[in-house]
Parts: sequence; structure tokens; C-alpha cells
Amino acid sequence: MPWQLANVDGRAVLVIGAGQYDLEKHSEGRLGADPMAAIARFDQLESVAAALSSGNTPADARFDVSRCGPPVPSPSKVFGIGLNYRAHAAESKMELPEAPLVFTKFPSCIAGPTGSVVLSGDRVDWEVELVAVIGRRGRRIAAADAWAHIAGVTVGQDISDRRVQMAGKPPQFSMGKSFDTFGPIGPVIASVDSFENPDSISLACDVSGERMQEARTDDLIFSVPQLVEYLSSVCTLEPGDIIFTGTPAGVGAARGRYLTPGDVVTSTMDVVGTMRNTCVGG
Repeated sequence: MPWQLANVDGRAVLVIGAGQYDLEKHSEGRLGADPMAAIARFDQLESVAAALSSGNTPADARFDVSRCGPPVPSPSKVFGIGLNYRAHAAESKMELPEAPLVFTKFPSCIAGPTGSVVLSGDRVDWEVELVAVIGRRGRRIAAADAWAHIAGVTVGQDISDRRVQMAGKPPQFSMGKSFDTFGPIGPVIASVDSFENPDSISLACDVSGERMQEARTDDLIFSVPQLVEYLSSVCTLEPGDIIFTGTPAGVGAARGRYLTPGDVVTSTMDVVGTMRNTCVGG
């Protein structure tokens, strides 16, 4: 049974249709209100969602994205993957990497699906991405077993200050991608079985109404299972860890256009829905 998990006013809720259901209330206390705890017990969400979907239980409220915080509010590890779409590698005029190019985004950058993006300078860029949310602890996870360790996926923006990102020789990506508000995610985590093919999910990014990026995740150079296998070969993955899996073609650096105050970054993904983040001056 597919499910969608959100963080509304700091509480874990299941989203069914247009309504939201408080997880603690509708699990009769078996599952608490903490969204992070719900992710760690994601295999129990299916039965609660099934009971709510098959019954006549009225929703607690209409689902309101404007009240959503990040569905993963406090991840312990946030991984980013660079140059992981074939089309993006082509627009960057770079060879395909032989191994995943991994950096970190510090957890303090995580923001909600309607929060403002505070611009740090004049070369801040958008990067729509599928974000995989780890739900089951594991080390040395085989790619064939990887989806079983993933609670679900959401959409994210790997907002990037290109001037800071490329300042060093060699460049060090993490600081330029970790300013506060540079990691909006949401509005929901959608379970893996919500998708006909979780290895081919559509996503897109508009900036102030202009379509900038549009792709399917089957253009990934390293698939989500391959990334989980690679990352878990180095460190143990814990529930709530998240992986920004890379961005498709169409970023601002390739267009010579960057975000300015007043721009609205709209990020969409199959099933997960839409984020709208307004850019403001720092």
C-alpha cells in the first residue's frame, strides 16, 4: 500500500488524497509524532495508510503545503552527488565519471518546501534533484537490496553558490552548497511502491515560470541503488540519512543566468508534488 509522509507543524502526518491524518492519533499511539521516528519505522506506515484508505475516517484537516516543514527535519548525514546525469555532463562538457562524485551538504541547510531561499551572492544556482531517504540501517548494502533500505523519495533543490563552490583549487563543493536554506525538500516522502518504476521518475524545475530542467531519473549515470551500494561501502547508512542524487541538464551555470531576489523556484516530481521557494536577498 503506497503512502505519503509529511511534516506539518512539526508532526508526522500521512497524506491521503487532499487530506492529512495525524500519525500518532491514527496509529493509536503505536507510532509517535516525530517525523524522524516515523522514517525509522517506515515499514509500519503501510498498514496505517491502508486502514485509513479503506475506511471512512474523516481527515483531520485539508493538507496545506504552506504548513509543511522538511519531511526529514534533522538528518544526520546529507550526501550530494555531482555530475550524475548524462545530459548534465554533456552540458558541462565533462567526461562521465567512473565513480560517484560525492560531497556533503551540512544538515543545517535543510529547509521546507515553501521556505525562502536566502541568496548568498550573485552566482547562486538551482539544481532540482530526486532525494532518497534511508529508512533501514545498513552497511555494505548490495545494489540489489538497496530499495529495501529506502523509506521513500522526495524532491529537493541542491541550491549552490557557484562562486564559493569553485573558489578553491581543487574546488571544495560542500561550503558552497551548505548555506542556510540551500537544501529545501518536500512536500512529502513518497513510498517506493508509489512509483510504477522507481528507477524512472520524472522531475522538473521552473524559475519564475520558465522551464529550466526536465528529465527522468533513468538518465542517471549512477542509479539510486548503485549510490546506496557505493556510500554504504564507506559508512553505515542510518534511518533519516538523505542522498541528493544529482541534477539533470539546465542549470543556471550552463545558461549564464543565476537566481535573483524575487525569483520563485518551482520543483516538481511524480507523486511527491511541488515545492515553491522564493528567493530573497541575504
